[in-house]
Amino acid sequence: MIRVSVIVGLIWAMVMPVSAKIVTKVVEYQHDDQTMEGFLAYDDAIEGKRPGVLICHQWKGLGDYERMRAKMLAEMGYVAFAADVYGQGVRPSTNEDAGKTASQFYQNRQLLRDRANLGLEQLRQNERVDPQQLAAIGYCFGGTTVLELARSGAELKGVVSFHGGLSTPHPEDAKQIRAKVLVLHGADDPYVPMEDVIAFQNEMKAAHVDWQFIAYGGAVHAFTDKNAGDDPSRGAAYNKKADLRSWEAMKIFFNEIFNSESLK
Repeated sequence: MIRVSVIVGLIWAMVMPVSAKIVTKVVEYQHDDQTMEGFLAYDDAIEGKRPGVLICHQWKGLGDYERMRAKMLAEMGYVAFAADVYGQGVRPSTNEDAGKTASQFYQNRQLLRDRANLGLEQLRQNERVDPQQLAAIGYCFGGTTVLELARSGAELKGVVSFHGGLSTPHPEDAKQIRAKVLVLHGADDPYVPMEDVIAFQNEMKAAHVDWQFIAYGGAVHAFTDKNAGDDPSRGAAYNKKADLRSWEAMKIFFNEIFNSESLK
């Protein structure tokens, strides 16, 4: 009986799938004299190269929220890298400070593009990543960032903006976009006026970009972030339906651009 049990146990172990282990690492890299501190996540049970997804943070800098999303993407089979646009230790704790920090990049789009491209390069060079299969997603300030990354002509399969700003001082650069574009927008977002929505859509049309725009009724700014609270009258609030629907929309988009129904 003991021998039979051992044999059965060995057979069971052989047919059982290898358990996934999400590995995370802090990655330091440089932009001129500024040290950046990104966050890498991947499933070490997956063999071979796979698509990589860049994550661009909201206006308070890279934090727990972006690390959570990186782990979620890793669980889906992607290599995820949360870029640090601000620089090591630059993590505003108040809305006022976050606004001042973000403004430096809104006013200097070339710097914003440079920092985003540098983060993308960290992902592209990862040994587990297929460098021809890259996408970028961003939240709020990060949504603006990934759109500027696309406008810079970065080699990407697609970009996804979650409740991000849409305006740009250089709409003519849309002609440089190589990626497919998906914008996931709160229909009642007071921080993105309708004129910005119309201007963005006209920009995409004029440049013949392959783009999609999904607006979620009843959703305001920051609708994917539980830390935003639940009072939409403040202009920024979590919306569970919009959060879940937008994540599913991203998954469908990734299946399309990476030409794969599932990585796992």
